[in-house]
Amino acid sequence: MPLTLEVSYFNSYYMKRLADVPYIPTVGADRTAVTTGVVSAGSNATFGSSGLGTPAIGMVVSGAGVSADTKITSVNQTQTVMTFDKDVTLTATAYNFTYAWVGPQVSNPDEDWYIEESRIRGGYNNTSTDYGVKAYIVEEQDAQVRRGSSLIYSGIFNSRTGINQTNQFSVAEEITRSVDPISGSIQKLFAEDTNLLIFQERKVNNALIDKDAIFTAEGSAITTSGKLVIGQITPIAGNWGISKDPLSFAVYGYQKYFVDRNRNAVLRLAGGNITEISNYGMIDFFRDQLSAVTSTGVILGAYDNYNQNYVLSIQPNNRYQPDGTAYKTLTFDERSQGWTSFFTYKPDAMFSSQGSFYSAKDESDNSRIFKHYTNQTRNSFYGSTSSSSIQFVFNPSPNNVKTFQTINYEGTNGWEVTAFLSDETGFDAVNGNWINHVDTIVQGTGNNQYKKIYSYDEGAYTEDNIQYRAGFDRKQNKYMAVIPNNTQTPMPGEVVFGNQTTGIKAYYATVTMKTDTTTDPNGLKELFAVSSTFALR
Repeated sequence: MPLTLEVSYFNSYYMKRLADVPYIPTVGADRTAVTTGVVSAGSNATFGSSGLGTPAIGMVVSGAGVSADTKITSVNQTQTVMTFDKDVTLTATAYNFTYAWVGPQVSNPDEDWYIEESRIRGGYNNTSTDYGVKAYIVEEQDAQVRRGSSLIYSGIFNSRTGINQTNQFSVAEEITRSVDPISGSIQKLFAEDTNLLIFQERKVNNALIDKDAIFTAEGSAITTSGKLVIGQITPIAGNWGISKDPLSFAVYGYQKYFVDRNRNAVLRLAGGNITEISNYGMIDFFRDQLSAVTSTGVILGAYDNYNQNYVLSIQPNNRYQPDGTAYKTLTFDERSQGWTSFFTYKPDAMFSSQGSFYSAKDESDNSRIFKHYTNQTRNSFYGSTSSSSIQFVFNPSPNNVKTFQTINYEGTNGWEVTAFLSDETGFDAVNGNWINHVDTIVQGTGNNQYKKIYSYDEGAYTEDNIQYRAGFDRKQNKYMAVIPNNTQTPMPGEVVFGNQTTGIKAYYATVTMKTDTTTDPNGLKELFAVSSTFALR
């Protein structure tokens, strides 16, 4: 029969769980290398499909030709192709993959619980304790939510009084501000005086700080002080944003520069207005270069306080890996209102400090900071040097066909002409092939073909004890040269063609000049003006 047991008091208990400790499995994996030889960091290495365990990102690899703490950075779905964070030298042997850290405890959900009395000392009617309220949680579904188009701020921090409320986000207070989500996520915040610039992917907004704007009945704004940390948010005119390239942002004074990759534009924000500075003679260039940036590429921007330029480095493929000449680093000058120069260096980071310009470069896992404009060797970046070159167009009397006979320049010794091309005349069918006729001095085939217009020193030669010059000659501190014609295929109806003549016949001509390799290598080379004599015909 049922038994009733009378007790003199009752008690309450809570069931609690031990604090969770990240659990890292100890099971490793083995695979035999198929790829052999040196495999650089980030490059693919193929392994066999059979073996113990499953290789995963973060595992440490050990075996012949592998240095300590070499980790997997990527694995394909079949676990046969991997990349590592260091260079390895693989042989056709088995390699072991394990985790570098093992959890301090073994997870056991059935035993990670314990019972605790809810009353102090377990006494009758003693004070009862509980878990307490859940601080600032008002949602039943307390899952993580990413709000990319919203801002939130915490309590105040005062170092003098010791008040630190930076970890408090009370939902009882109005501490959030949202922008239009149709313009994408917020990518960059910049505080300027008592305003906050908010850069979204497709919009730039201005928010008031510690003040708000109220409006009269006539619609006029009145700015007043208040307790609002972030006041009214107003969009800046123009459908421009910073895409997902906040690293392109740079500031100097009241001028802000950034890139909108989605619209193939480089922009300047000044005086509350946005100007498309990529339109300054570089529309086609930025349209091609910005659209070629991949998901692993990056667009870096910085302001050069030393030279007063906005420096932009477009790296389409990989920020930290060499990619030949795919990158483009160039500068914008407010004084000339244009893009003034390209540079032959690919930085990992750029910044200005104390009136000097610096860039950082990772060299064989050894990061270094370089101070620009201090090396007396021109065109030397990160230990490598290259030649300077400039390309421009001769276009006098644009409606007339003319023959460019000479090229002249004012500057220092050491410049040569590597290309002098006429405008394109259109394609004609010649022996079944469509040929576009262009007059040029570019190197052709055979030993007697012109390669270039040589510089003053490189074109010098002696014959019968008399010195001649095959390229530029100097007269009254001006360098002059005759333009040869190296065209190989005559244009239909042309009477005298090719290297039987001198001069380039064209409406306009595109010229490329470059510093040579023998005249004062890496020294100062100046070029002030270039001209040409021509005859209308």
